Amino acid sequence: MDETEGIIMVCDTDLVALQETLYTSSNVTRRWLHCTRRNWIFQSLRRYALPTHTRALEVGPGSGVYLPVLAKLFAEVFATDIEVAFLKHSTPLLKSHQNIHLVVDDITASALPPQSFDLILCTEVIEHIENSFEAILGMKRLLKPGGILILSTPQRYSPLELAAKIAFLPGVINIVRRIYGEPILETGHINLMTSREVEHQLNSAGFLVSERHKSGIYLPLIAEFSGESGLKLEKWLEKKLRGKLGDGLLWTQYYIAHTVNH
Repeated sequence: MDETEGIIMVCDTDLVALQETLYTSSNVTRRWLHCTRRNWIFQSLRRYALPTHTRALEVGPGSGVYLPVLAKLFAEVFATDIEVAFLKHSTPLLKSHQNIHLVVDDITASALPPQSFDLILCTEVIEHIENSFEAILGMKRLLKPGGILILSTPQRYSPLELAAKIAFLPGVINIVRRIYGEPILETGHINLMTSREVEHQLNSAGFLVSERHKSGIYLPLIAEFSGESGLKLEKWLEKKLRGKLGDGLLWTQYYIAHTVNH
């Protein structure tokens, strides 16, 4: 498989700083939300990486937190992104994981050969893509028959996404940054979807969803000022909502999907 080089542009330091604080945030709710998602993805990768699987792809690797795990589970791992900053940030991993390849590529019009991968990971990416269906079709094209897609994306009506629309208003964002004392950047979420919309796109693209999960709840002000007691309340509420009518309020939706032939 040909690789696309050219990841020599200067990294966006603000973007990378944001990614690096998500899992170590001093705010317990912020840390919990991101670590919960990370841990679910870790577990899913280990469960679905079969001995016969040799090649995996991560679409939009972000800070690269999943690449070392993928590199241990698969003989060859590709990470693609249209943002050079994220690929540049992951280049140090190449010294200790020589089976990782960083490729500049657009999943909506990928230049990679079809049916090249046994598993694709796409976490917190499609909400940044206006035409997410084209991205999902692109991933279907790159998967081998019977291949596995592990996908996550925020829910449209979760309190965190709704609060973010207010948090980034002029003047408000400066207050939010002072409260958190950490990098806070606009989410860039231009395509938030409900679970019904995500599943429709997956099914229409030729995927069969075999597993669903949702996690994380954000309570404005409680998350910022109540510390561990606030987190305890959020965890309790998460359990109460999961699998019920109100689980559309949980922040992240996850899917395990397999390719099917029509």
